[in-house]
Amino acid sequence: MSRQMLPNLAFHVLTDREWSRGRSMLEVASQAIDGGATVIQLRDKLASTRTLIEEGRALRQLTRQRGALLIVNDRVDVALAVDADGVHVGQDDMPGDLARRLLGHDRILGISAGSMDEAVAAIVAGADYLGIGPIYATRGKADAGEPLGLELIADIRKRYTTPLVAIGGITPENAEDVMRAGATGIAVITAVVNAEDISLAARQLAHALIV
Repeated sequence: MSRQMLPNLAFHVLTDREWSRGRSMLEVASQAIDGGATVIQLRDKLASTRTLIEEGRALRQLTRQRGALLIVNDRVDVALAVDADGVHVGQDDMPGDLARRLLGHDRILGISAGSMDEAVAAIVAGADYLGIGPIYATRGKADAGEPLGLELIADIRKRYTTPLVAIGGITPENAEDVMRAGATGIAVITAVVNAEDISLAARQLAHALIV
């Protein structure tokens, strides 16, 4: 496959069965893309590997048809199995350098960072982007730490050019501040997945990214 790259303004929507109001991942993803999401991230902490592969294949077909990217959260094996565009790993998941070796250099690797030390380690490991957060208090990730605010984004941006995707409590009201601090994109869960009108919620966030 050819080298995959994040779009200039990366707008990730993470799937989450708990917050989707009973709607399928495919329905959520389709409506999120309608609203301007450029990256769908398959995140399903409760599913079996077989189910994840089934979900991933369906989402891969959708994203190919719609011109979006598919990133798999945590699971390098599933990302490879469904020919996803990449994978995102957290600090408690597979080490970033190992994920890079398994993925090769044609797929996107995102790595979470909640400190400058973690950001530097992720860049050295070969991250194509850093997931910085939680920026604000969030209800979408039960194990999220204390909110970081915007300072870490600004500090990393002064030293490195690696794209920064902010996550945690991002809304249309604060997205502009996040982008002005130095983020090149955002990732959301409940702000879109739990919305009554997914397309409208995504559209409002996408509009707020243009500063």
